[in-house]
Amino acid sequence: MGLLTNHPIALAPAMGHNFFFAYTICIGMGISWQIALGANFISGILFALLCLFPFARCFVDMVPLSIKNAIAVGIGLLIALVGLQWGGVVIAKQGTMIGLGELNKSYTLLTLIGIITTSILLAFRIRGALLIGIILNAVLGVFMGLIKYQGVVSLPPSIIPTFLKMQPYGAWKENLLMIIFVFFFLDIFDTVGTLIGIGQQAGFIKGGKLTKARRSLFSDALGTIFGTAMGTSTVTSYIESTAGIVAGARTGLAAVVCGICFLLSIFFYPLIKMIGGGVTIGNDVFHPVIAPALILVGSFMLKNVKLIDWEDPTEAIPAFLTLIIMPLTFSITEGISFGFISYFLLKLFSGKVKELNPLISIFTVLFILRYLFVFSRF
Repeated sequence: MGLLTNHPIALAPAMGHNFFFAYTICIGMGISWQIALGANFISGILFALLCLFPFARCFVDMVPLSIKNAIAVGIGLLIALVGLQWGGVVIAKQGTMIGLGELNKSYTLLTLIGIITTSILLAFRIRGALLIGIILNAVLGVFMGLIKYQGVVSLPPSIIPTFLKMQPYGAWKENLLMIIFVFFFLDIFDTVGTLIGIGQQAGFIKGGKLTKARRSLFSDALGTIFGTAMGTSTVTSYIESTAGIVAGARTGLAAVVCGICFLLSIFFYPLIKMIGGGVTIGNDVFHPVIAPALILVGSFMLKNVKLIDWEDPTEAIPAFLTLIIMPLTFSITEGISFGFISYFLLKLFSGKVKELNPLISIFTVLFILRYLFVFSRF
């Protein structure tokens, strides 16, 4: 991503996609993980081939401006909610689904202290405030007994059990065309949503269009292809890239350095686990060291809410559904789905059909078909 686009966007296995991979495809449908990887590999190839054509950037440009801004806000809310949950500030509760956590717990206190400390650093406009905040929180966590020394370096585990074990021919032979399509569909729209959200934050969207969109999509497609070869499900652009952008990253150097650090981190797994591995309390795992950074990054992405036309219901309602569905379903794709479907229906029945472009209409139908396919499996 850094070399092809010069954008500071990191890529990693997509959380949510791996759930769909494991529980819906492998467990729910009884398909082996090797064949499922093969289907995912084919979807990556199709994605890459699509990016060779100029119209690929239409996947980003076609999104209405109101939904573009809503995507950025929704991603911010999603990141913040993850941080609040990881920090123990918000927990699952019966009846209301979520509620306030126990603020007297040590891990929750560490999260709150981290929010305050990092916020002060940001208020003084200290460069690297988020990273400094994480380090200070880690040190404090050691003194509070939440973080225990587990070593510094170790040899990485062998990749032989999963390396090149995908079976694309098996996926084709089993006639898994719909599954390939769903993988392809999820990858495209998770990527589009992330690129729009990050692009809005970084200033890469000019005149409503994302710069170097086709190269960004192609980089993402390559991630999935090589990811499946290594043995993981869909690899996609990551919303946490916003943390680097908030710290000042504006070029691909940030993505390259991030990739190198990820590679090196394989050998520093005990140290990484000590800082980011979390605190296990019963059946729950909390991450009070890094949670404050996520919460604050989420706050930075809410500024785009003022750019949404709240006076026009045909723009405001789809935008609202987009930004609220993302955090509540923990899925960028679901937010875009609800936004597209509602946008299409409202424009259609309010007599504003001319404001619909063909791609929105096509993908609205595809989103509906996807829901019919996924929920028919349960």
